[in-house]
Amino acid sequence: ALPENRYEYARPGQLLHLDIKKLGRIGSPGHRVTGDRSHRHRGIGWEYVHLAIDDHSRVAFASIAPDERGTSACKALIRTVRYYRSLGVRFERVLTDNGTCYRSRRFQRLLRRLGLRHLRTRPYTPRTNGKAERLVQTSLREWAYARAYDNSVQRAGALHDWLHHYNWHRLHASLGYKPPISRIPLNNVLGLHS
Repeated sequence: ALPENRYEYARPGQLLHLDIKKLGRIGSPGHRVTGDRSHRHRGIGWEYVHLAIDDHSRVAFASIAPDERGTSACKALIRTVRYYRSLGVRFERVLTDNGTCYRSRRFQRLLRRLGLRHLRTRPYTPRTNGKAERLVQTSLREWAYARAYDNSVQRAGALHDWLHHYNWHRLHASLGYKPPISRIPLNNVLGLHS
């Protein structure tokens, strides 16, 4: 077997991984949690979770948008950059797949304006963006499909709390069984968080 191509940037902010996950809107608890496929909600639509993760610290951020167009990707990136700046992290590079929204002129202009270098994965090679792909799977298992939500609004409301747990309290084997926030030098106020 080929050895895994693992890498990690030396400091927070050197590389931001981005990805998008399409989720079906919820009108009532679905078959993934009830096991009952007899009730279907046709035509209820989709929502898109724009996910981000810092390569070094594994601190994650996510926001939900109605689509995966360039405008939504730009808004998600702006929210993401603001979140990380609140932690004292400024990014140098962004790694995405070759999705249409990431190739849009609007997204490219925003990257230039923010001073971010855009790296892309090789086509049909999702493992190149493995940290983002792993975050997608973890968020599905621990947030999106973790319990029976009454509707999409309730699921969206649980995202913030899940991200807080993921970043501040969830222990990661790859980080020596410490939470991601432990890898970001924080000021005293944030450092006293429990």
